[in-house]
Amino acid sequence: VQLQASGGGLVQAGGSLRLSCTASGRTFDNYAVGWFRQAPGKERVFVAHLTWKGGRASYAEFVKGRFTISRDNAGNAVYLQMNNLKPEDTAVYYCAAVRGYYSGSYDYWGKGTQVTVSS
Repeated sequence: VQLQASGGGLVQAGGSLRLSCTASGRTFDNYAVGWFRQAPGKERVFVAHLTWKGGRASYAEFVKGRFTISRDNAGNAVYLQMNNLKPEDTAVYYCAAVRGYYSGSYDYWGKGTQVTVSS
């Protein structure tokens, strides 16, 4: 499964971006999907996760109330809506997927998309 994250860019603090994650040649119907980010000089960290069945979402504390992960009705894409962006949200954002239930690791990773938030 080849994943592609897109939608990054440069935005001012307080602004919004919506990231998209697509999978080549298939839908996300049977996959749990997560978003991660890696800031310069830091480790990659978890941002959000959407379960396969039920579409339950979970978030890192530092994005709760500002970011929303969702899946489109056709299952073709998973989104990360990012509102009220802060300079500390600047990072490369990655999407990842695993078939079925998440059990501690993701099997597929996409290339990241850069998000830069200016103050």
